Amino acid sequence: MRATHLILYDAECRFCRWTLGWILRWDRLHELEPVALQDPRAAELLPEMAPEQRLSSWHLVAPDGGVHSAGAAAAPLLRLLPEGRAPAALLAAMPGAVERTYAWTARNRGRLGGRLSERALARADALIADRRGLPSKRPVTTQPEEATR
Repeated sequence: MRATHLILYDAECRFCRWTLGWILRWDRLHELEPVALQDPRAAELLPEMAPEQRLSSWHLVAPDGGVHSAGAAAAPLLRLLPEGRAPAALLAAMPGAVERTYAWTARNRGRLGGRLSERALARADALIADRRGLPSKRPVTTQPEEATR
C-alpha cells in the first residue's frame, strides 16, 4: 500500500520522533510516509517556507500539495487514522486551544524528549525507519512502550 500523505518531522528532536512513532503505530492503513525536515525533500515539498519556518513545526502534506502545519495539522492528521474522525471533529471545533497546546509542547519538546527512555526512542526510530523503507536494527512490534525511565 502506498502512503497518501507525507508527515514532516524534526529528526533531531527526541520528543518529535517518539510522537511520530505513536502516530505510525496508529496508522495501520499506512496513509503516512515520514520525511525528516532535515531531508532535502522537505525543502522541495515546502518551497514557500524559509528553513527556520520549516523547522519550527511539523507539517502534513496532502497528495494535492496542500500543507497543514503545527496545531492546524492535528485534525487533518486524525482524519487519516483509524477511529480518528471523532477526535478530529473535537479538535477542529477548538482550533485556538489546539494551537496553544501545540505551541506549549513545541516550546517544551526538549524537556519532554529528555524524559524518554532510550528503549522507547529506539522503538520509535525503528518504526520510522521501517515506514521510510530504511534498514532497521530492531523488529517493529505494536506493543505499547513506556514513555519515561
